[in-house]
Amino acid sequence: MKRLFDIDTWKITTNELDKANKRLQESLTAIGNGYMGMRGNFEEGYSGDTHEGTYLAGVWYPDKTRVGWWKNGYPEYFGKVINALNFIAVGIEVNGETVDLAKNDISDFRLELDMRQGLLNRGFVWKSENGETVVRFTFQRAVSIAKKELALIRIEAEVLDGTADVTFHPRLDSNVTNEDANYEEMFWTEVARSIDTPVRLTAKTIPNPFGIEQFTVTAAMMNVADGLEKTSSNESPLLVEETFNGTIASGGKLTLTKYVAIVTSRDVPEEGQAAVAKTLLAEAASKGYDSLIAEHVAAWAERWNRADVKIAGDEEAQQGIRFNIFGLFSTYYGEDERLNIGPKGFTGEKYGGATYWDTEAYMVPMYLSVAEPRVTEQLLRYRHSQLPGAFHNAKQQGLKGALYPMVTFTGVECHNEWEITFEEIHRNGAVAHAIYNYTNYTGDEAYLLTKGIDVLTGISRFWADRVHFSKRKQKYMIHGVTGPNEYENNVNNNYHTNNMAAWTLEYTLESLAKVSDDKLAELAVSEEEMAQWQDIVDHMYYPHDATLGVFVQQDTFLDKDIRTVDTLDPAERPLNQHWSWDKILRSPFIKQADVLQSIYFLNDRYTWEEKERNFDFYEPMTVHESSLSASVHAILAAELGKEDKAVELYARTARLDLDNYNNDTQDGLHITSMSGAWLAIVQGFAGMRVSDNQLQFKPFLPKNWQGYDFKINFRGSLLDVAITGGEVTLKVVEGPALNVKIFEEVIAVNGTVVKSLIEVE
Repeated sequence: MKRLFDIDTWKITTNELDKANKRLQESLTAIGNGYMGMRGNFEEGYSGDTHEGTYLAGVWYPDKTRVGWWKNGYPEYFGKVINALNFIAVGIEVNGETVDLAKNDISDFRLELDMRQGLLNRGFVWKSENGETVVRFTFQRAVSIAKKELALIRIEAEVLDGTADVTFHPRLDSNVTNEDANYEEMFWTEVARSIDTPVRLTAKTIPNPFGIEQFTVTAAMMNVADGLEKTSSNESPLLVEETFNGTIASGGKLTLTKYVAIVTSRDVPEEGQAAVAKTLLAEAASKGYDSLIAEHVAAWAERWNRADVKIAGDEEAQQGIRFNIFGLFSTYYGEDERLNIGPKGFTGEKYGGATYWDTEAYMVPMYLSVAEPRVTEQLLRYRHSQLPGAFHNAKQQGLKGALYPMVTFTGVECHNEWEITFEEIHRNGAVAHAIYNYTNYTGDEAYLLTKGIDVLTGISRFWADRVHFSKRKQKYMIHGVTGPNEYENNVNNNYHTNNMAAWTLEYTLESLAKVSDDKLAELAVSEEEMAQWQDIVDHMYYPHDATLGVFVQQDTFLDKDIRTVDTLDPAERPLNQHWSWDKILRSPFIKQADVLQSIYFLNDRYTWEEKERNFDFYEPMTVHESSLSASVHAILAAELGKEDKAVELYARTARLDLDNYNNDTQDGLHITSMSGAWLAIVQGFAGMRVSDNQLQFKPFLPKNWQGYDFKINFRGSLLDVAITGGEVTLKVVEGPALNVKIFEEVIAVNGTVVKSLIEVE
C-alpha cells in the first residue's frame, strides 16, 4: 500500500513532487472525456523516469503475434491501444535555461486533480541556477466533455524576483512510441504538417497485413498569448511548433492559452480533417477559454448530480468513491456505440486498451443506475455489432455458434495467451448475463427480443457444442477451461463456467418463447436443437462436496494443499510479483471470485446457507490480486451480515489505485474495476436488488460512517436514497412515484418518505 495524495473529498492533491513514484502520480492524475485522454504528464516535459501517454478512443494497431509455440486457433495479431501524438506539450525556457522538474531547483510544488470540475491544476516556483530569477508557474488542463474534440491548456508565468526572459514552445508531436512495442517500433507516419494558422499535424498509423483499417489523426492548435510575442514557427518530421517570447520583471505575468482540436478518421475522412479542426478552433477561440471551461464544468456538474455518492464521517471512503466515478465517466459515457471500456482507459497501455468481460460483469450493473438506459444499451449494441467476430472466434476453435473474445477491438479475439484465448470461455456467460441484467432492470424487452436474442442464440450454440457428455456420470461436462480465478489454468468442470453455460441455455430458451414467429424463423432454431439445450440444462454436472457443503471450484481443487491466506508471508504478496507461475497454479490461493462470482450473478438461486458456506470456505483463500475481486466479496459479505469484512473490502476496491494496493497502478488505473466501490455501497451496504419489477433494499450503516446518500435511475424516475443513523430516507427527485421494498415492507414513494430501519427490518 502506497499513498501519494492527501485526503480531500473532491480533489486528488499533493505538495510533493515524488520523483521515485512519478509514474504512479501520472496514473492518478490522468484525465479523459470518453474521446481522448492522457496521463498526468507535464506539459513542459520531464527528463526523469516518466511514462508519457496520450490515447484516442478507438484508435489502435494490430501488432503481429510473435510466439515460438504457435498453435492452431491462435489470433494472428495482438490488438493494442497506441500512444497518440503529444498535443499538450509546451516546452519552457527562462533566461535560456530549460524548465525541467527532474533537474531544476523548485519549491511550492502543487499538483491537484479537481474531480468535481474535471480540471488538472499544477504549480511550482522555479529558481534559476544562479538564484537571481524566481518564477511561479501555474498550469491548468482540461479535455472538454462539452465538446469532445477540444483540449484546453493555460500556463501562467509570474516573476517573483529578478527579470525573466520567458520562452514557450507549444508543440504537436507524433514522435511517440509504445512502451510495449516490439523492438521500439513506431506506429505513426506523417501525412501532412503546416505551420500556417492554425498550426496542424496529420499522422496515420503504419500499414498492417491484417486488413485492419489505418487510422488518420489530425491535431490543430491555436495559441493565444498575453504579454508574449510570437517569434517563430518551426517544423520537422512528425512535429510542428510555435515559439512565443516575453520579458518581464518582478511582479509581472505572462499567459499562454493553448487550444487543441483532435479529429480522427473514425468520424471524419482524412481529406476533410484539416477543415473540421480549423472550424473547431475558430469556434473555440470565439467563445474563449473561460467560457469553454465553464461549459465543461457545467457538464461535469450534471453528471455528478445524477451519480454522486455522498459519505458522511469517512473522508477516505468519500474520496475513494468519487475517484472511481470520475475515472469511469472520464473513460465512457455512452456517446459512441462503437466504443467500450478498456481496463486502463486513457491512463496506460497495459492490457492493450481493448474490451474484456469486465464490462458486462462489472460496468453494466452500475451504469444502469447512474446514467440513462441508452448508455448501457450502447454497451449491448457494441457486442451485437461484433457478433460476426464472435462466430469467427468459435470457428477458429472448431466449434459452432458464437464465442465472444476475451480481448478485442473488433469482435475478433486479439489476445495471444493460450490459457486466456482458448480457455477463459466463461466470458460468454457474462455477455449473456448483461442482456438479462439490462432487461430485468429496465423492464424493456425490446432489445432482448430483437437484437439480444441473436447474441443469446449464438452463445447457446457455442455452449451446446463445447460441452461433452460423460457416459460414466451421465452428465454434461466442460473440460479444459480457465475460470475467473486465473491462478488455475486448463482445469475441468470449473463450477462457474458450467453454471453460466447451463443458465445461458435456460435463459435463451425462455427468451425464444417470447420472440415473434418471423424472428424465430430468422434464427432457425429447431425443436430438436432446443430439446438438446434443455437436456444440457437438466443434466449439467456441477462439482459439489457434501461434507463441506460447498460447490467445488473445479474437479481437483480439493486435492490441493488447502490453506488460507493468513498462512502466507506478507513479503510474498502480491503472489504474481513474487512466485513463479508454476507455483501459483499449484497453490490453493484464489485470484478473485470464482464460485462466488456465480453466486453474485445468480444470487436469487442460492439459499442463505449456501451463500454463507461457500463464502466462508473460499474468501479466506482469496488473495484479491485481481482488481475485480474485492467488490463481489464486499457485496456478498454485506448480504451475509459480515459488516466488518464488507467495509474492509469496500476500502480495498474504493482505494485500490489511490493506495496502490497491488503495486501496479504506475502502469495505469484499473478502470473496469472502478464500478466496484459503487457496487459495494449500493448492492452491498444498501442491499439494492431488482426483483419482480421492483427496487429492493436491505441497508445497513457502517460503524464508522455517519451516513451515505446515492441516487438510482430506475424506469424513468430518479430516486435519492439516504441512510443516516437508524433511518432510511427515500425521495423521488424526478419522474413518477415508485413502489420500493425496504426489507419486507413495500413503500409507496411519491415525494419524500422517511422510515426507521428498526421498524422495517
